[in-house]
Amino acid sequence: MARVYFHCSSSGGVWIDRSGQAVSDLAEARDRAACIIRSLIMERGAEDWRDWVVHVSDDSDDELFVLPFAIVLGKLH
Repeated sequence: MARVYFHCSSSGGVWIDRSGQAVSDLAEARDRAACIIRSLIMERGAEDWRDWVVHVSDDSDDELFVLPFAIVLGKLH
């Protein structure tokens, strides 16, 4: 188990995850990041989420990967 942090950012703002979550591997971290994206999209009003990303970092603050919100939103036509 490792603790990872899910920081969200865009050109207009940053949300810092101060508590993190325990995950067993990178696949679980990716799934959790996708869940965070979906929950933010569903709860927030008229926010334009297309330029937001989740930065997943470890306890040493080393970035493991970045997941764009667009992966959940899909492409505009």
